Parts: sequence; C-alpha cells; structure tokens
Amino acid sequence: MPYVVTEACINCKHTDCVEVCPVDCFYEGPNFLVIHPDECIDCNACVPVCPVEAIYADDELPEEMAHYSEWNAYLAEQWSALGKNITDKADPLPDAEEWATKEKTEQDILTWEGAGE
Repeated sequence: MPYVVTEACINCKHTDCVEVCPVDCFYEGPNFLVIHPDECIDCNACVPVCPVEAIYADDELPEEMAHYSEWNAYLAEQWSALGKNITDKADPLPDAEEWATKEKTEQDILTWEGAGE
C-alpha cells in the first residue's frame, strides 16, 4: 500500500515530505510532487508533515481522488527517467499559499507552463 500525492499539492509543491522520506521515493515535476509506488515502503513519515494534507495511503484515498494513484505511478516513471528525484527540502512555489486554498484538478498539472520539459 504505497502513499499517494493528491491535488492539494498542485501548484504548491511543499517539500517537507521529501525531507523525512527514508527511501527518497519522491519525484518532482514542474508544479507537483509524486511518490513512486514501487519505491515507497509505507512508513507514513510523509503524511503528518505535509502542510496541505495532500498525501494519503493508497487504500484510504477519497473516491474522487482515486485516479491520483495512477497519476503518481505514471508521473513517477516519467520523472524518474528524467532524473527528477527530490531528496532535499526546497522552497514551495511562489504562489503556494494562494494555490493551497483554490480548487484544483489534474488538468492543472498538465497546463503548467513548462510541464512538457
């Protein structure tokens, strides 16, 4: 049962979670983080430190967010191939506090400027 990053992370990208991950299973895209499901050891260390409560156990995902399990797996493969593993805490995106209160969808991941890089 891996953990999954969900929509609350889109355009925020707080990295408190990567700092506590003992196996470095987080990958970074332009405006979103994901957890590689094959690398996650289900330790739960990331969940309590996420300031926007974006991380869930795979089997505890709200039904409307179930597709994020597939997004994490797909994007983790893409971003790992690009060497986008993130292991150190970094500053959140400049508008993170504003985005934390907005409704988001996975489309926001795809429409981010530079997302295809």
